[in-house]
Amino acid sequence: MEATVKMFRALSDETRLRIYLLLLQGELCVCELMNILNMEQSRISHNLHILKEAELINNQRNGKWMIYSINQDLKKNKIIQGLKEELKLSSHDLGDLEKCKKENIREKSKCK
Repeated sequence: MEATVKMFRALSDETRLRIYLLLLQGELCVCELMNILNMEQSRISHNLHILKEAELINNQRNGKWMIYSINQDLKKNKIIQGLKEELKLSSHDLGDLEKCKKENIREKSKCK
């Protein structure tokens, strides 16, 4: 039950929920999340840390970038399945995600 409580705590914050919904769309680095959410690096990193502690996301180094993705071990988790079915990214966040990918922010950015 402790893991479930951690999951709910992590997702109870709007910023972390937005980050999680963005990561459901695909892998992202901190600089992409900064660009999409228009937030400072420290705030993004803090929220990523909480999501990682709750085992909702994974990270891996890819060259100079730390790439974040959804924990695939939770793919069949009923809470996560319900979340994916019930919650959608705002049109604003979705548009900013598409713009970020189109402009190739990761390659243009100096973030690591």
